[in-house]
Amino acid sequence: MPKILIIGDDLAFGLMIQKWLMRKGFDTEKATSLPAARQLLTHASFDIILSDLRLPDGDGIGLLTLLRGQGDDTPFIVMTSYAEVQNAVLAMKSGATDYIAKPFPPDLLLEKLQDALKPTVTSNSGKAPSAPTKDDNLQSSTSESPDIPRYIEGESDASKQLYRYVDLVAPTPMSVLILGASGTGKEYVARRIHEKSMRHDKPFFALDCGAIPREVAASEFFGYRKGAFTGAEQDKKGAFETANGGTLFLDEIGNLPYDIQVQLLRALQERVVRPLGSTEEIAIDIRLVCATNENLAESVREGHFREDLYHRVNEFTISMPELKDRGDDIFRFADLFLQRANAALDRHVEGFSQEACRQMTAYSWPGNLRELNNVIKRATLLAKDNIISGEDLGLAMMPEPHAMSTTALHDEATEQQRIAEALRAAKGNKSKAARLLEVDRKTLYNKLRKYGMED
Repeated sequence: MPKILIIGDDLAFGLMIQKWLMRKGFDTEKATSLPAARQLLTHASFDIILSDLRLPDGDGIGLLTLLRGQGDDTPFIVMTSYAEVQNAVLAMKSGATDYIAKPFPPDLLLEKLQDALKPTVTSNSGKAPSAPTKDDNLQSSTSESPDIPRYIEGESDASKQLYRYVDLVAPTPMSVLILGASGTGKEYVARRIHEKSMRHDKPFFALDCGAIPREVAASEFFGYRKGAFTGAEQDKKGAFETANGGTLFLDEIGNLPYDIQVQLLRALQERVVRPLGSTEEIAIDIRLVCATNENLAESVREGHFREDLYHRVNEFTISMPELKDRGDDIFRFADLFLQRANAALDRHVEGFSQEACRQMTAYSWPGNLRELNNVIKRATLLAKDNIISGEDLGLAMMPEPHAMSTTALHDEATEQQRIAEALRAAKGNKSKAARLLEVDRKTLYNKLRKYGMED
């Protein structure tokens, strides 16, 4: 496999090129400065060097001149955003194998790499090995689809800190509360805690507390026996019994009604549950992991969440970083989502243009990983060429209209009516209703008290 050294200080572009070349069958290393490049060249050999012309601490031509002066004839391709004839001429006079101006189509880069490798890379038999061809790579990309990872963890400082906490708490029996905005990957972290725990070979069961109607919450948690109520035609295990021996993950625990919180606390304290319609209690042994995008401490102060339950579920807290705080991880996630989108849509989009990368870093991503995944999928479908352009990404990022925008609170004259409409649409879930009304949960509770609409 041909080995390529990529030299450039544009982290986003460098990472994208590196990932794309790896999918094309190349082994790659990346350096962001001349000292780092020289160190890599000292300790390893490369079949080709792909270097920016201009770098913060010098230029690619200087490195090229140094290598040629040492008798190193490794193929050297210069990249530059300054597409001037004199730069190309200077690079070629200094011994560059070729020259390419950014932004460039990936196929053009692949062609130049193949041309540069043909006369220089030989096998033990003396025959030139074939560089990956377009057809070969298309086939490889297709065959890799089943192996696309479901998740990646990221390499930013924020990601490393997050998974350091995961590694720290996972082997313990402590309950964990995962805090973070929607779309940050809370369930994945819960699964990693389970997989790294002593219970990894036992069940992992996830339950979305925000999606449970109050009237069926008890049966979802504790199960029921045949005949317990009309329609109970057979026994059903609840979440606790299903997860017995393993890990129970309660997502959006802040949305639980107060009376259900009481029942949950008893089950956690007594370590037993009683299915509806049963006279017998079932001993349960679970590791509890919870998640919420609510401020539970504030909910406790306001009397909406039991303090004793809060301390029971919060033996250890993990805060999820938002996507905008995870640095270059955005490009790692974008690359993963692109692979998924290609597989799902039967497309063969190979990467992102520089402008698309700029847009990704400039945007705040309020919907975090979930939003990024959706945008990349739409952009993959919209892409007119084999890379996602800035225009493609811009169209994919167009804001979606609020499904319930008419329920937003704008004036006091209609507030009560709009609150009632939002609560009906959210089936009584106040957190969801607050989001429909485009207010925070505290504001909604204040309005409910104002209009005497509290339960």
